[in-house]
Amino acid sequence: MSLLFLNAKSIFFFFTKQIFISMFYLYANLLVSFFLNFESSNIKNRHPLHVSSTDVVYNAKEKSLEINCKIFTDDFENALRKNYKTKVDLIGVKFQKNMDVLVKKYLETHLQIEVNGHKSAPNYIGFEIDNESVSVYFEIDNVNSLKELKFSNTILYDLFDDQMNLINVENNNIRKTARLAYPNKYQVLLF
Repeated sequence: MSLLFLNAKSIFFFFTKQIFISMFYLYANLLVSFFLNFESSNIKNRHPLHVSSTDVVYNAKEKSLEINCKIFTDDFENALRKNYKTKVDLIGVKFQKNMDVLVKKYLETHLQIEVNGHKSAPNYIGFEIDNESVSVYFEIDNVNSLKELKFSNTILYDLFDDQMNLINVENNNIRKTARLAYPNKYQVLLF
């Protein structure tokens, strides 16, 4: 009888140990899974590349420069929040008028353009959301020809020390591209 008791006791401890090990692995997997999901959700909300793109097209017929700045929406909203200490919602229609003021003010501060050696104040047209980026439109009138463009571009330099700003200029089917990486902010393109 004591042999049967020992076997039952051994079986009990064996199964208890197996249950404990299973519970331990289950708990460990849940913990790892939680942290992986937490980390991946953070990664989804952040993108590893901090870049903006400014496209400039010389319209010879209209004698103007058409400018489109593309900036990641989340980064741009964070920059506006940081600089102007206010609620920012670029997607919400009811905030459009207030956001126009902030967007214009920010880009007037962080993007200056000289055309053919003369400072030019771009006319703000507006912005629109395009998937995960914001496209901001400007125009510079009275440009009879395009020989030189000088840029000062510090878009998002106030947020990221790895920010890169690309500039693409098209002038009579000639395309030139420049890359500004923090802290460099000046670029001259000659045609």
